[in-house]
Amino acid sequence: MATGDPAELSADDARILGLESTALTGHTLKLLILEPGARPLDLDALRKTVTQRLPAQPRATQLVDTSASIPRWVEADAFDIRDHVRRVPDSAGISGPDLWRIVGGLMSEHLDRSRPLWTFDLIGPLADGREAIAARIHHAMADGIAGVHFLSEVLLEVQPDTTPQSSARTGTDALSLPAEVRRLPGAARRELSLSVAPSPFDLPISAARELAFTVVPLAEMKAIGKSRPEGATVNDVLLAIIAGGLRRWLPADRTRKRHLRAQVPVSLHHREHGVSASANQDSFMNVDLPLAEADPLVRLDLISAETRTRKAHGDPAVLYDLFHALGRYKPIGSALQHLTDSAREFAVAISNVPGPRNTVGVGTRRVLELFSSSEPGAHHALRISAISCGSDIGIGLCTDPNALPGIAGLAESIEDSFTELRTAATSA
Repeated sequence: MATGDPAELSADDARILGLESTALTGHTLKLLILEPGARPLDLDALRKTVTQRLPAQPRATQLVDTSASIPRWVEADAFDIRDHVRRVPDSAGISGPDLWRIVGGLMSEHLDRSRPLWTFDLIGPLADGREAIAARIHHAMADGIAGVHFLSEVLLEVQPDTTPQSSARTGTDALSLPAEVRRLPGAARRELSLSVAPSPFDLPISAARELAFTVVPLAEMKAIGKSRPEGATVNDVLLAIIAGGLRRWLPADRTRKRHLRAQVPVSLHHREHGVSASANQDSFMNVDLPLAEADPLVRLDLISAETRTRKAHGDPAVLYDLFHALGRYKPIGSALQHLTDSAREFAVAISNVPGPRNTVGVGTRRVLELFSSSEPGAHHALRISAISCGSDIGIGLCTDPNALPGIAGLAESIEDSFTELRTAATSA
């Protein structure tokens, strides 16, 4: 919700900032894997390039002032690029698992509130010559779409994407509370129905983080979707692959004999709200992952049918406007937010953000793989994040290893699930 003062954090951004705790850091992480080079990345040259491009992103040199009742963005008087573009010491010659361990450590560290809320950490060169950059951006500074835009503006060599985005509905007018209530019943039945089954991820979490990653070819995901009688989107295929991976990875108990509800964030940046392009404009839709279904194609068709219904009724936009209308009545808005964040409402959040469509690089070094990672939350010990880059989709898994160990096994199960679905689609 816009405040009228661009320096003030939006209600969504302030709420995200307020969620920080000893266990929650509030930032997202993008992991860029770069092709091998003749020599390691020149840190000073990278700092110079990033510095020259920072004016395109004003928040990059601002910090959050929380001394007033409403947090505000203010210029950082002592901004130093060396605090934000760094090299991780003693990371030369490390292995892939070592990289995941280092990135997990970065994911667990809070960004310094006395500085702008982002960092680029160079890691490596790895044993195979590749290098990595772990980019952390606080969610109060940018949501998924805006985070990709931030990277494109200050770090990546990428062509701008001018393809118009479609949406279930558009418009700039905020609806009145009575108008929202009239539109609510259908969306509420679909999106806000409490699950009666306990979530396997309803576990207490600490600040510890363990990450794992895998890659799926985008062209093959599109081909699978087009092969279905009713058609399926890339996001439908992603959800079906993850459903198959969870079916394989979770213990063979009652969890696998039912559905598992996933909350899928939906960006509404295409709607012309009077807020900063970097502000959070996320809603969601809830999708039941049919873990009990053994046939991978039936799983995909069930998921696809459900997402079509939700998008046809514009559920994410309805809920976004409703929440912001109810936000004017704090006790009601807080109760509704508590409901939607409950483990009874959903078990796992699965995001999918469109990244660069073409090959991108950092300087002269090509980005081979791009991954995204978002932290788990209270009562949601697993978080799954996907991001596209060129011809692939990178899938990142993040958890607290004290609550949910062995996350690398889920990455392997997702890879096996993709192979199973691709084989079934080819044979159908």
